[in-house]
Amino acid sequence: MHAFDILGDPVRRYILELLTAGELRAGDIVRAVRDRFGISQPAVSQHLKVLRESGFLGVRTEGTRRLYSLDAAPLRTVDDWLDPFRRFWAPRLDALATEIARGKKARRDGDTRTPTHDEEES
Repeated sequence: MHAFDILGDPVRRYILELLTAGELRAGDIVRAVRDRFGISQPAVSQHLKVLRESGFLGVRTEGTRRLYSLDAAPLRTVDDWLDPFRRFWAPRLDALATEIARGKKARRDGDTRTPTHDEEES
């Protein structure tokens, strides 16, 4: 299954989001997903299985518990695919960073207002 097929499901995306904070017990994942999506434990287990088999998750046992962790390696495929599209948003993000820096400098210098675009051009 391709990474985009895996990520196309909102439940699986949510599980990955949960695991960005670190390793979680299967029961904690089931509760969080059930609370958000209202699906059963077996359904969550199926999503975990798909994520595990596709390489997005690592799993280890600790006694009777299964602990899941995120493996970001398959996300490189997504990142590589997105690369040609970055040119559409990178300049805007750079401009945003510049504006944030200007605002911080203005506050440090005691100027509480940020110059407007028209004021900067004059």
